Amino acid sequence: MTVLITGSSSGIGFELAKVFARHKHNLVLVARSREALGTIKEHLEKDFGVDVIILIKDLTDPYAPREIFEEMEKNNIEINILVNNAGFGDYGWFSESDLIKNHEMVQVNIDALTQLTRFFLPDMIKRKEGKILNTASTAAFQPGPLMTVYYATKAYVLSFSEGLAEEVADKGITVTALCPGPTESNFQNNAHLGESKLIKGKKIATSKEVAEFGYHALMKGKRVAVHGTMNRFMAFSTRFAPRKFITKTVKNMQEKR
Repeated sequence: MTVLITGSSSGIGFELAKVFARHKHNLVLVARSREALGTIKEHLEKDFGVDVIILIKDLTDPYAPREIFEEMEKNNIEINILVNNAGFGDYGWFSESDLIKNHEMVQVNIDALTQLTRFFLPDMIKRKEGKILNTASTAAFQPGPLMTVYYATKAYVLSFSEGLAEEVADKGITVTALCPGPTESNFQNNAHLGESKLIKGKKIATSKEVAEFGYHALMKGKRVAVHGTMNRFMAFSTRFAPRKFITKTVKNMQEKR
């Protein structure tokens, strides 16, 4: 079986690649860094005896998802498991945010994920087997002041995943939304989150822990997989609390210490 993983050069994506390789899945790894992916390919092939193909693609390019799909078709590579893991966030007041970065965030977190799923799903339906893992976030369960666009994109990923899971439930395919909370990865630095109350001074999950959890949830066919007991409590409790209260609470948690 072959697994395609986006955002696989670091963090949760890299750890997912290692988990799949350990379970003897061949891999197609997609990311922007040729050097990082080259090193990962060498490491995984040597340690686990699997075949690893690397694709250097920037998913902020709206044509990248089609190029990835066409590359697979050209080389007759059947994708049995699609892992839409690539994504990034930003921190700060929306009124002061970078318009280009906002656009790219929506492109990567929403559009690329949607396109890749649309391209690879029909073949899965024809084969009557396949799995899709979409990396969402506990951010998907409520609005997120100071990370407004990011939270909104993850709400889309969760809603899209749950809706699609029901559509394909009788077709031999499962769709899983992986929802980690704050995780040790490059994401925190890239989003400038280090000084927020949500992160600073707290012990947070490792990418390896989240990846292991996500892999097993995917294999069990879970639709929504929230990592961590407290995260699960917080995520599902938002369904019963007043929306205004939830939004103010998140804002307070996101503010810098």
